[in-house]
Amino acid sequence: MKNEWSKSWNASIRPAKQRKYKYNAPLHIKHNLLSAHLSPELRKKHETRATTLRKGDQVKILAGQFRKKTGKVNKVLIKNQKVYIEGIETIKKDGSKAFVPIHPSNLMITELDLADKRRKVKGKAKKEKKQEKK
Repeated sequence: MKNEWSKSWNASIRPAKQRKYKYNAPLHIKHNLLSAHLSPELRKKHETRATTLRKGDQVKILAGQFRKKTGKVNKVLIKNQKVYIEGIETIKKDGSKAFVPIHPSNLMITELDLADKRRKVKGKAKKEKKQEKK
């Protein structure tokens, strides 16, 4: 089976090719596609526009059926590029509740979960490295 994903792929205006690129990308590339915008306060604080979503982040939904609702990220599915948020559920026919998958482009991060030491927000890290070199 031939590898369907190309590292050297530049761009295409054809939506089908764009979808194919994202679908066939390896997980370490798909992880980078799971980023969401930061709120204006966080944007000033961390000096970056967006960062990758992680479990425990507080987010606000910007588009769709659950617009303007907020919640904590419960689960992030890298393979499907979907995020599940606590409190954002739908009721099924049998009466049970199920989480609704939401694409990260429809979210805005309002509070970062910085408890994990491995997590780095890119904007601040770049600036700190420049200051260390000088």
